[in-house]
Amino acid sequence: MGSHKIRQMMKSERETAKRRFRQQRNKNYLAQPGIHDCIIVLDHLKPTYNIGKIFRSSEAFGCREIHLVGIDFFDPGPGMGAFKWVPAVFHTEFFACYTDLINKGYTPYILEPGQGPPVMDTPLPKKSAFIFGHEEFGISFEPGLFPEIKRLTIPQYGKSQSLNVSVAASIILYEYVRQHGKNSS
Repeated sequence: MGSHKIRQMMKSERETAKRRFRQQRNKNYLAQPGIHDCIIVLDHLKPTYNIGKIFRSSEAFGCREIHLVGIDFFDPGPGMGAFKWVPAVFHTEFFACYTDLINKGYTPYILEPGQGPPVMDTPLPKKSAFIFGHEEFGISFEPGLFPEIKRLTIPQYGKSQSLNVSVAASIILYEYVRQHGKNSS
């Protein structure tokens, strides 16, 4: 298959994703916060497969809301309808998201292989916000400029030391719910 044909297919898939997003965005305005006080922050992720899957896991685990930084649209298809159930908060830059979380009393965490204590050995506050960066480039900001951000790691025993971002988000949400029980009340 030629590169021109591949570009045409990618453009078509992107347009389909944008159409799905526009159709489901209005339903998201009516979404109610999940039963847990945790928040997922997606920092400049690719607008394809992973974001929808993270909405799906967030809905399953009762996540309060998802903050999207630098993401204009995404394909909600892989979320199997979860976009209409989990509130989405959109930010242009990370600073606005960070300020919002801190003002609401959240403890923000970034996850990096081998950096920080293992998540299962760390007592997570009820108001935890978990930040996930771009699939290739990581987070879009310098963590040292944001003094409230803490580091966590998901222990990995293979050679690649890399998890898919939607898998990592699911693991973190599971651990949060394991520590805080059925609900946050």
